Amino acid sequence: MDIMQGELAIGTKFHTSYYIVKGSGDGATVMITAGIHGNETASVSAAKQFVHSLQKGLLQLHKGTLIIVPLVNQQAYKKRIRGIPDLNRTFPRTAHDKPRHPLSAHLFRLADQYRPAWYIDMHEANGLSRLNPKVLGQSLLTDRRSPSVKTVRQIVKRINRSIERQATHFTVRLRELPGSGRTAAARLLQANAVTVETSWSLPHSIRVKYQKNILRQFLKRAGLMQ
Repeated sequence: MDIMQGELAIGTKFHTSYYIVKGSGDGATVMITAGIHGNETASVSAAKQFVHSLQKGLLQLHKGTLIIVPLVNQQAYKKRIRGIPDLNRTFPRTAHDKPRHPLSAHLFRLADQYRPAWYIDMHEANGLSRLNPKVLGQSLLTDRRSPSVKTVRQIVKRINRSIERQATHFTVRLRELPGSGRTAAARLLQANAVTVETSWSLPHSIRVKYQKNILRQFLKRAGLMQ
C-alpha cells in the first residue's frame, strides 16, 4: 500500500492537503471529502483519523485508489463557521458551468482528474431525520436516479443494526442539491455520489465513530477494503 500527500490550491490562502492511497492491486477509485463546512468538526476528525490509521498501517487497502481531503475549507474551520460563501453551493451545476469559488474549482479539478467511481462527502446537520423528515441529521443523501441508491440503503440498514436507540438511526434521503460537490460529481463525473450527515445532537465521539464506520462500509462495497 502506497500513500502520497498532495497539496491543493497551493500558493493561495485556501491551501490544504490531500492524500492518495493506492492498494496492492487494481480496483475502483473512491474520493472522500470532509470539512467543506468549517463547523462540522466530527467529519474532519473522522477523516483525519482515517488518514492516520492508513499511515500507521492500522487500516489497509486491499486494492484500488483512495483520494481523501480531510479538511477542505481551512479558512472556515479556523473560525468554526459554515463558511461565507457556502462552499457547497459553488460547484459547477452543468457541463458548461464553472465553479464559483477558487477552492471548489481546485477540488473539482482534482475529482475530474481521477474520475472516482464513488464520491463521499462528509457533513453534519441539525436534528434527527428519523424523527423529523425536514432535518438531515443522521442521514445519507444521494440523487434519486443514482445507481448508488441500492448500496446506500444497504449500508444504512447495516449501520442501524449497531445503533440501539431507534431515534438516532440513519435514514436515506433522495434529492439533488445543485451547486454541491455531491451533485456535481454525480452529474458531471458520473460518480456514485453520497453525502453523509451525522447529527450535532449526538456527542462528538459518537459522530466520529459513525462517520468512520460508514466510510469503511463504502470502501468495502467499492472493493477497496476486505
